[in-house]
Amino acid sequence: MPVAIITGASKGLGRALAGALAARGWDLVLDARTPEPLKETAAAVASHATRVEARPGDVADAAHRAELVAAARGLGGCDLVVNNASALGAEPLVRLAELPLDGLRRALEVNVVAALGLVQEALPLLRGARAGSVITVSSDAAAEAYGTWGGYGASKAALDHLAAVLGEEEPGLRVWAVDPGDMATDLYAAAVPDDHGPRPDPAGVAPAFLRLLDARPASGRYTATALLEEGR
Repeated sequence: MPVAIITGASKGLGRALAGALAARGWDLVLDARTPEPLKETAAAVASHATRVEARPGDVADAAHRAELVAAARGLGGCDLVVNNASALGAEPLVRLAELPLDGLRRALEVNVVAALGLVQEALPLLRGARAGSVITVSSDAAAEAYGTWGGYGASKAALDHLAAVLGEEEPGLRVWAVDPGDMATDLYAAAVPDDHGPRPDPAGVAPAFLRLLDARPASGRYTATALLEEGR
């Protein structure tokens, strides 16, 4: 069975992707900072009769990243890394004039440095996989200027560029940056707590990521909206 590492997997998009891959028979290594929600997610995903390793921890910790890759190796390798874990930099979001620099450092550490660190750790396994792939979860804030989203958007823009360069440097892999669009997630609620407008459930966005794995287009940046349209 193929093996995927998914960070930020206890809730939201990470959990939705875990469920979608498990339903297809993937074995999984799941990461999140909070043990109990991660344990509950792992139990739910394991109902698909796949092997699931839940590893609570902080992706900014190099030892934890090594633990995630070791768990994947124990399951037989690593075919896919999904860098989904994200930090906002401030909760709720604030204008750049008020953005705590320690918050910006945290966003860059989690969203960029840790994401690359995990890929570096997993590269030997990804290169040895039949169809090694990396998915980095981006944001429209990486490409558009939205008030209060500057720190988070800057970190995601940096992540997009790393993904683009990695795709050039590793032609044997597929490296996709995906903008999932607005979703009803705890991350969005923490970012903009006064915005109560309706948003798509992450489970409805997960098929866009499955389309990437099925069609295996060239490495690059994609939007979930376009991928879902193509799949219709």
